Amino acid sequence: MKQLDERILEYLDSEGWGSPSVLARSRGFTASEGHIRERCKMLHYAGFIAPITSDMYELTTDGIQYLSGQIDARHRPKPTVDQVLRG
Repeated sequence: MKQLDERILEYLDSEGWGSPSVLARSRGFTASEGHIRERCKMLHYAGFIAPITSDMYELTTDGIQYLSGQIDARHRPKPTVDQVLRG
C-alpha cells in the first residue's frame, strides 16, 4: 500500500464513490489522473474497491475493513503493474 492508496480509500469512504478524474481535481490530491487510475486498478485487483461503472469506484467490504484495521494489506494479492493494466 502506498500513501496515495490510503488517500483514495479514505476519499471513497467519505464520499461514497469517485473516479480518477474527480480525485485528481480534489483537494489534497497531487497525483495525476493517470497515476490515480493506475492505483485504483491495483486497489480493485486487491479487492479493496469495486467499479460502479468503467471509471467510477466504491469501497468494498474489504476496503472498509482495511480502513478500520481489520485487514492487513500484506496478505492481499500482490499484482504487478503489468498484470493489472493488462486486465
